[in-house]
Amino acid sequence: MQGEVRLTVKDGIAELLLDRAAKHNAMTPEMARQLANHTRALDEDDNVRAIVLRGAGERAFCSGSDLNALAAYPSAWHFRNRIEYAAAIRMLRKPVVVALQGWTLGGGAEMALGADIRIAADTTRIGFPEVERGWVGGGGASQVLPRLIGHAAATRLLMLAEQIDAAEALRLGMVHEVVAPDALLDRARSLAARLAGYSPVAVQSVKAALRTAMEAPLSAGLTYENEMNVLCFSAGDHLEGIRAFNEKRQAEFAR
Repeated sequence: MQGEVRLTVKDGIAELLLDRAAKHNAMTPEMARQLANHTRALDEDDNVRAIVLRGAGERAFCSGSDLNALAAYPSAWHFRNRIEYAAAIRMLRKPVVVALQGWTLGGGAEMALGADIRIAADTTRIGFPEVERGWVGGGGASQVLPRLIGHAAATRLLMLAEQIDAAEALRLGMVHEVVAPDALLDRARSLAARLAGYSPVAVQSVKAALRTAMEAPLSAGLTYENEMNVLCFSAGDHLEGIRAFNEKRQAEFAR
């Protein structure tokens, strides 16, 4: 079974489902291509305000790349020019909530790092086993993880290939919440709905500013933050926010 990345959209919220449960949702090149196509389309669709990313079945979110597919690349050059599926998630302008459960390994964990909000079932096991197999992860873990949880903790996970459970991931700041498995999808969807109710200009501006904070010097980041605020004011959504505050109601942002 080659697997499929399924896309559904309802009430302004898109769901991306990695549908290859029999293989722990391991990613094939075709699935990577589908995911990249979906993410480009979602960024261009003004009706979509937030995205939920999840895996099929209960045993895994995603176990990373299909190892047989990796071995099938005809050359290192072809591998270099592959579609990088973790980058497809990381580059989305719109907010992404990922629902993690079971095995979350390698490229699957790197996809999770590309999301904005990470909710984990208490069954989640996260690891980066690439070094055990003779390579380094190619989806950004060596760069994103130290910025997220610190250099020492990232070294432990990447160089020693240690796996951690959901509680440890929460302690390290790798995930935002841990919930029971039967509450996972509802929680992810409720957070996506909350994000979808905000001004899309404001949400995407906050996301862009937070991403800038991961790599820019403080002075440059503060300047960028101010420019994002100017963008929000130029869009005019702040006027609806002020009206809603004065009228003691929820703001309704048209975009």
